[in-house]
Amino acid sequence: MLDLTYETPKPKMIAGAKHDWELVIGMEVHAQVSSQAKLFSGASTQFGAEPNANVAFVDAAMPGMLPVINEYCIEQAVRTGLGLKAQINLKSAFDRKNYFYPDLPQGYQISQLYEPLVGEGEVLVEMGDGTARKVRIERIHVEQDAGKSIHDMDPNMSFVDLNRTGVALMEIVSRPDIRGPEEAAAYVVKLRQILQYLGTCDGNMQNGNLRADVNVSVCLPGQYEKYQATQDFSHLGTRCEIKNMNSMRFIQQAIDYEAKRQIAILEAGGSIDQETRLYDPDKGETRSMRSKEEAHDYRYFPDPDLLPLEIEQGWVDDIRNTLPELPDEKKARFIADYGLSDYDASVLTSETASANYFEKVAEGRDGKMAANWVINELFGRLKKEDHALADSPVSPEQLGGIIALIQKGDISGKIAKDLFEIVYTEGGDPAQIVEARGMKQVTDTGAIETAVDEVIAANPAQVEKAKANPKLAGWFVGQVMKATGGKANPKAVNEIVSAKLGL
Repeated sequence: MLDLTYETPKPKMIAGAKHDWELVIGMEVHAQVSSQAKLFSGASTQFGAEPNANVAFVDAAMPGMLPVINEYCIEQAVRTGLGLKAQINLKSAFDRKNYFYPDLPQGYQISQLYEPLVGEGEVLVEMGDGTARKVRIERIHVEQDAGKSIHDMDPNMSFVDLNRTGVALMEIVSRPDIRGPEEAAAYVVKLRQILQYLGTCDGNMQNGNLRADVNVSVCLPGQYEKYQATQDFSHLGTRCEIKNMNSMRFIQQAIDYEAKRQIAILEAGGSIDQETRLYDPDKGETRSMRSKEEAHDYRYFPDPDLLPLEIEQGWVDDIRNTLPELPDEKKARFIADYGLSDYDASVLTSETASANYFEKVAEGRDGKMAANWVINELFGRLKKEDHALADSPVSPEQLGGIIALIQKGDISGKIAKDLFEIVYTEGGDPAQIVEARGMKQVTDTGAIETAVDEVIAANPAQVEKAKANPKLAGWFVGQVMKATGGKANPKAVNEIVSAKLGL
């Protein structure tokens, strides 16, 4: 287990002109299911296709077309629930959420209000200070996405692209357990990480595959504790929902602005309207979109075209048995098995690709050294050149080969960096490069002793200074390394210099 202290969320206190206020946040994260077909049709979910290219008759609400549930999408949602330690409901049902919008051709969205597929779970959010928060998941329901309205092609017209219509979404609804902008961003980061490990959503926020609706309210100190005791939401103040956030930075900025906006209204004697708002990143402010609807405004009713969904416990258990090692467990194992620091383990497990790369490098080698090379040398270089790990010119086998040469004593750390540069820019097998270019370090103590004697003989004044101040012995080490082209074994050089100077 990770050595973390799990704490009750501490509120972010915001000072108003008259009072201190506490911030309360709940989130609804919409995660696109990783599936090649839509929730109720066989149409493709490929991103970037020509407008209206991925539309089946049922997606376009053609008369007489009936939805057919994509079993794989349900499996992915169950997998997600299990990964979040949530209750899987063996019986669930789909409902129609009725509203009119041009990119919703049916005039309703098929969703799950009354009987969701997944019940209560939790996400453990690490805060970077050795503590973590438990954010409770209220439910996960499966629903279909709407299309996209396009307004910037012609100032006098709007266009509709139905490619996203019917794409399967998992709406992951949290309790109002998040107490500050930083916690909100950390929660989305952790949720995204878990989904990527599970393979149920790619987490691509730029493409809209993961986006969050953020519910923000403020209350006076002590009111949150009353909510916890009574589960009466009225203690938390009136909430406003900020729609479709797809950036961690914007999430924090929007929450901060919205909290201050609400406090200013309340302290001026006004009241907060429950409404849906949008965040304008250019102006750094939220603006009203529409009044916030309640469930009855959507006239929910069971979808008559879809029977209740019943699944078997054995099927759920089979899915549970195929779950991969999740981030928290993998991080704990990296710390225990490889002796990594909490920070290094966090960096390496942040994404599945990073973790897999590291494990290949570290196989049979020093774990701490492998982590240092992967994080500082490789990741640092890739970041500098704006490359993804998938585009790395150095394979884990090549980097592991460099580390193996260091451990065997064939090359020093300095030579290893030169070798890394060659492999990064030219490729090739590290061991063969070292042999072909004569890069192997000198370990022959006789040769090193000869080089030390020559440096000492040529610098008698420096010898006297070093005997008076042993810290100056490093100068001799540097000169010997320079004389041997950096190939001498540094440890052997240090030992021989110390012996020769009588230190």
